[in-house]
Amino acid sequence: MLKRIVNFYYEGFTGMTTGKTLWTVIIIKLVIIFAVMRMFFMPDILSERAGDGGEADYVATQILENANENKP
Repeated sequence: MLKRIVNFYYEGFTGMTTGKTLWTVIIIKLVIIFAVMRMFFMPDILSERAGDGGEADYVATQILENANENKP
């Protein structure tokens, strides 16, 4: 069953002409969009606040503090 599904998609993508170009454009746009979003909207907060080697302690502290604040 799995082999038939893979074969179906493989034959479909190899038979495309215009679709290959469109998929290439879509993939390039997604890579660019995610790269730009990561640069501007997702800063590396963990390395800024925790320092070298203290990431696990920082995350544990933040989880415990948030858990204590949200207790009823």
